[in-house]
Amino acid sequence: MQLDQLANCPPTLTSMLGVLKLFVIPVGGGIPAGVLLARDSGLAWPVTALLYLVSDILLAVAFEPVLRLLAALALRVPFLARFGAAMKVASARSAERLVGSGAGPLALVMVAFGVDPMTGRATAMAAGHGFVSGWVIAISGDMLYFAVIALSTLQLNAFIRNPNVTMAIVLAAMFLVPLLVRYCRARVGGIRLAG
Repeated sequence: MQLDQLANCPPTLTSMLGVLKLFVIPVGGGIPAGVLLARDSGLAWPVTALLYLVSDILLAVAFEPVLRLLAALALRVPFLARFGAAMKVASARSAERLVGSGAGPLALVMVAFGVDPMTGRATAMAAGHGFVSGWVIAISGDMLYFAVIALSTLQLNAFIRNPNVTMAIVLAAMFLVPLLVRYCRARVGGIRLAG
């Protein structure tokens, strides 16, 4: 088989599993690498997005028992009960800032978008959402995050044309932009309080 014929072959299960492995990496670090690998493997964007959704479902299956165990232990361990109550208050306060009226689904989606799906699910659970609705909320926020990072990665790589540099820039931005946003919010909040 010649190289040009090989390039026209459909993506293999092996390349899809490679992309899925990168997407399973926690804290979003695998998104830029997975998106670039998917593109280079010839995976269409719907397949790439579906692989990321599968990684979120795998996360739900792995994380939900841990979350349920912590909730059950909170009934018997005072420290965990206090921690759970503090998390409910903090999530309601954060969600209220986002939508103005408590922990509605949109605010909870934004928690998952801004932090990670596990925090989004824990916050949704604290707000009273069950297994299915809680994970739908958390995964929705994470899929939005994936879309932003995936599009940013592809656009930046079209400009830079070096996948290693692209991944380094996107990873740095993934960690530095939230810090910069928090810093700016704190400065603006300090200015409002002083004024």
